[in-house]
Amino acid sequence: MRGSTAGISDNFIGSNRNHYILLSVLDTLLSALAVSPAVVGYWRGTWMIMDHYVFPQQQVYSSWVSVAIGYLGHLLFTLVQAPMTRCFHPDQHRLLYYTASRVYTAIFAFVCVNSWRGAWKLIEHHTGHDIGSLVGITVTSVIVLAATRTLRNISAPPFSIATDDCESYFQVPTMFRVSGSRETSLYVLDCLFSVLIVGTLVVFVWRGAWTILDLYLYPDQPACSAWTSIVLGYVIVLLAFSLQSTLKGLCGRLMGLRRLCVVDMYLLFSFCGTINVWRGIWSLLNLYFLPDKPEASYWITHAGCLLILMLINCSNSILVRGVYIDAEEEGGKCVVFPCYYLRLFFQKKRKEKLQRLHIQQLQQQNATNFATAGNRKSDNENKEVSGFATPDVQQSNNTANNHAKIPLAAIPLQILQDVP
Repeated sequence: MRGSTAGISDNFIGSNRNHYILLSVLDTLLSALAVSPAVVGYWRGTWMIMDHYVFPQQQVYSSWVSVAIGYLGHLLFTLVQAPMTRCFHPDQHRLLYYTASRVYTAIFAFVCVNSWRGAWKLIEHHTGHDIGSLVGITVTSVIVLAATRTLRNISAPPFSIATDDCESYFQVPTMFRVSGSRETSLYVLDCLFSVLIVGTLVVFVWRGAWTILDLYLYPDQPACSAWTSIVLGYVIVLLAFSLQSTLKGLCGRLMGLRRLCVVDMYLLFSFCGTINVWRGIWSLLNLYFLPDKPEASYWITHAGCLLILMLINCSNSILVRGVYIDAEEEGGKCVVFPCYYLRLFFQKKRKEKLQRLHIQQLQQQNATNFATAGNRKSDNENKEVSGFATPDVQQSNNTANNHAKIPLAAIPLQILQDVP
């Protein structure tokens, strides 16, 4: 899965169970019926634009152009993630950040499509559609990804949503999580392995599954094949989301290799839904969306889908970046698909409300401390007149001042269910 479940607090989940279930269902529907078609539409438009304009009569040259754009661009964006994170932030310059971040997404999305297109077409050129080579390459790629605990990287919408949040906007996680500031040479090798090895294996899995469907799912009836694929895909998506709660409980009890095997089997099952949804939407666009004007069809899906995703704050869902590790989350969270949109929005609002409540409580506490300190000072003056002295006045003032100096970041969040 291209994402993590770490963004949702357990306290938010338990604050109002029915409300959380409703938001989960709405997030799932949004991912399956809005984000996924837009992402597929962008990929289809960009892919077909390259087919149409870049050496259309010489597919090998066209593939190598995509390989150069895709892999070099991917490596570049992976290597410069730290400087970009330091340079662009809305707290520093909001307009510059939003301009740079959206340009970044538009260019990186084009790079991602080209890296996949180049690897896909080159392996297709050298191996063809022979079923033996298809199955062999696909199964081998799956085994290698599972052995390196990177099988989750075959997942895509509708099983993930990547929002355009400012936190970690430019970050691209690598396989071994090497820090670029300390070990530059190892970091470069980590980036190379993440992009060239893991990324290419993921492409091989997708290409094998897609081509097998092309060969055996009504190959002589394109319309029937497309509709069957999309129906089959959404049925599997529905089943996968329905099984999520059960498997979350199961993985919470399992440990080690057994837990990893369950997670990988679940990922492969969900991938069957993903590949069918993508293939179905892609084929239906080819068949029904301006079939007599292919260039217009390509450009509209390329630009229009990107604009729609930017407007709903989900354009990062287009990107295929980073390497994520299977079952790296604790407990059953490893089988929870990162389809968070409305839940993230409401959790953010609730945290803001918590922070305001903390600030009000501190202000009230400070006012009480100052009033108490003033009363003690008055009592102390009276006692001094009578020959007595109280050493606690300065200590009370210091306590009040310390409360006033507590930074917002240091305030621990209370249990979210206590907030109306």
